[in-house]
Parts: sequence; structure tokens; C-alpha cells
Amino acid sequence: MTFDGTLWKGVYPAATTQFDNDLSVDWDATQRVQVALVDDGVDGLILLGTCGENNSLEPDEKRAILKGAVEAVAGRAPLVAGVSEFTTARAIDYVRDAEKLGVDALMLLPAMVYVPSPAELQAHFRAVAAATSLPIMLYNNPPAYRVNVDFETLDALSDVKNIVAVKESAPDPRRFTDMLNRFGDRYEVMAGLDDIALEGLMLGASGWVSGLTSAFPVESVRLVAAFNEGNWQEARDIYRWFMPLLHLDAEHDLVQSIKLAEQIMGRGSERVRMPRLPLTGQRRAEVIKWVEEAAATQPSKRTAKAA
Repeated sequence: MTFDGTLWKGVYPAATTQFDNDLSVDWDATQRVQVALVDDGVDGLILLGTCGENNSLEPDEKRAILKGAVEAVAGRAPLVAGVSEFTTARAIDYVRDAEKLGVDALMLLPAMVYVPSPAELQAHFRAVAAATSLPIMLYNNPPAYRVNVDFETLDALSDVKNIVAVKESAPDPRRFTDMLNRFGDRYEVMAGLDDIALEGLMLGASGWVSGLTSAFPVESVRLVAAFNEGNWQEARDIYRWFMPLLHLDAEHDLVQSIKLAEQIMGRGSERVRMPRLPLTGQRRAEVIKWVEEAAATQPSKRTAKAA
């Protein structure tokens, strides 16, 4: 571990993996994306999550991206590595390597493709947690992964000391209150869907794992800061300005949309690996329109102009 501060607080963008024209990993561009987000004030980075195209990468590429991020960020913000593997054995190998490479924490998903029983899901999480001393945030996203990390599962895992947080991406904001009522401070809870982020914070989430922060980091950081300061009107104003884009995070083409937004904002490239393809046609035109409208009305630009 390289970071000595507090985990699971504030804004954690799910950083994208950048590709060259031949769709090989663009190592330098990937590091530039990571460093630029930290420079803009985010509180941590999620590496190799959905937006990092984890399952489109080879095992050696994943490890090289983690190594590069540790070197590039140099302890300025916590680095959380996504764990998204097809088998428990592969996940165990990965978390052991991630710990050796110097990341600060892990975001653990259910095993890919296979839909487990509750007992199988718990066994997977326990086995991976036992292979590392790093703190772990479980990722609950039933619409995307067809698996619900339900409260009974969290009850059963409460004795696993390094499972300490949950990224909550179920689309029902009532989950935040129900979880905090049931578990108190046993698990930190982070808002995981962009378009219920402010609701999550108001209901007790400790932070926000965000997709669209990759394109608009300054506004994302200010949104959470305004909330923490009790400046509700500013927080609502930013949230309402942001919402047309935040809805993109809940769609199946979120990676392509977020990377296109990054490209428009001069922060990265829209290139993605198959089976994903860049947006085309009406969908592409819609996303470009929304991003350009957001860029033209950025709250940070209005604030700077007023000053």
C-alpha cells in the first residue's frame, strides 16, 4: 500500500483504460488519464472496473496497468483495483498480484458469467478475501451482473474483517437506508450509480464511485464538496446540470458513452475493445449533443466568469 489516508470517502472515478489505434493498451495515455483526475481533486481511483474494460484485458495487461498507476499516482490518492474474473482461482491469483504491486484496496465482483447460489457467492467472496490483507469493497450491481449481494449475504460475511465496504449500484435508493439501518457502521456504503449519487449521499453513503467524473471531474468534486458543506442549493444545481449525462451511467453502453465524453472534453479517446464498438448513428449524435451542451454550461466556467 502506498496511501495512508482515508478510504471510501468522496469521489472515486472509475478510470478508463486508453487504447492506441491498433487497440493495444496505450500505457502513457492511461497514466495521463489517472494523473489528470488526481490533479483535478478526486479522492481516489477505481482501476479496472467496468469503465476500465477489465474483462477485455489480458491478465498481463491488467497487472501492467496496476503497476503503472501505482508509479504514476505515487501515493497521492488511494488506488482500488477491480476484481472481475471468471473463476475464484483466477481472482485469488489476481488479488495476490495486486497487493504485491502496491494498490491500496480492492473492489470485488461476483465471478463473471456464472450466476451463483447464495452459498456459492459467499464462498467466492470468502476465498478471495482470505487471499489478501487488502481492504475490500463488494460491488453490488444486479442489473449488470444478474447477481444481488443481498443483506443475508452481507450478514453471513460480517465476520470477514477485510470486507469493509459495499458499492451499491442497485437502482433503488431505499437500499442505502435499509443497509445502514441493518448494519450500522459495519460496512461503508458508496453510491455506485451516477444518477442516484446525490440521493445516496443524502441517505448516508460515504462517497461516490462515478463514471462521468472521468469527463467532468471538477463539477463532480464540487458536487460532493457542496453536499459536505451543507450547501444544498449548489449541490442540487450541479446535480440537475449533470443529470442528462449521469443517466448514461445506467445504460449498457456506458463505457462507450463515457469514453466519447472524455474525448469531447479532451481527456482521452473513445476507442474501446470488442465486443464493444464506438457509438454510431442516432445514439452517438445524442451523446455528443448532451456532452456539448454540458460543456457549454459548466458550473465551474460560470463560477470562474463571475469571479
